[in-house]
Amino acid sequence: MAERQRVGFIGVGLMGHGMAKNILEAGHKLTVLGHRNRKPVDDLVKRGATEASDVGEMALASDVIFLCLPGSPQVEASVADIIAAKGDVRFIIDTSTSNPVSTRMLAERCAKAGITMVDAPLSRTPKEAWEGTLDVMAGASEEVLAEVRPLLEAFAGKIVRVGECGAGHTMKLLNNFVSMGYGAIYAEALAIGAKNGIDAATFESVISGGRMDCGFFQTFFKYVVGGDRDAHKFALRNAHKDMRYVVSLANESGIASHVSSSIKNGYATAEAIGRGDDYVPMIADVIAELNGIRPSKA
Repeated sequence: MAERQRVGFIGVGLMGHGMAKNILEAGHKLTVLGHRNRKPVDDLVKRGATEASDVGEMALASDVIFLCLPGSPQVEASVADIIAAKGDVRFIIDTSTSNPVSTRMLAERCAKAGITMVDAPLSRTPKEAWEGTLDVMAGASEEVLAEVRPLLEAFAGKIVRVGECGAGHTMKLLNNFVSMGYGAIYAEALAIGAKNGIDAATFESVISGGRMDCGFFQTFFKYVVGGDRDAHKFALRNAHKDMRYVVSLANESGIASHVSSSIKNGYATAEAIGRGDDYVPMIADVIAELNGIRPSKA
């Protein structure tokens, strides 16, 4: 792939803003789509990006289009608009956390239109998106990945090919299954502890630095113990969406989903009671409140 590309970017939200900024700083011509939050769009335009009025206009101005959207319904709508525009788009790179069943279907549709679909979901946070050090789980052939890798390297510090198209989103869901599972376990453990004389600070002091410590644990407890609401900026409604996709994939695969369904139901409850815009560590507050425990911060 030539050094300078015409790149479109749909979804310049918490993650997409930093990613698009780094693509622009790598020297590529960038077109962005208007977003309900004008701040990142205006910032990118000031940095040299062009704003498209709709997906069709972007498709006519781009060789590669990145998607960083809330989920598969939005991805499906955007891909349909890109195909309908009949522009020069060669690659669609979906960095969203999408349903692999949908991704594989879209890849077939794109192939018929002469477009190659790549799933390249992300790990880490908006901070790393801005710094250009995200982790990418790529679903593509080795040849295709080699071609788009320079663009991914604009915002990623680690790129792992996990298989063909669809495998990236599968791996991302497995990754989120594990992390959201930890969140659900921490929340329930804290509730049990609170009822039996173990407060959150004590729990954190025992686990921290031991074999069960990890980066997710640290950001989770920066909120639970430290009160930092922005320590892990991933909404509970997104956690619920991802776990719905995990359960759907398990069902599609004929796998009994005892654990994933239970975890999904915890996040479903949080969204159902109006806490969907809270961040993942706040699941600890939800579980505490449902059990008659008043959360306290150190």
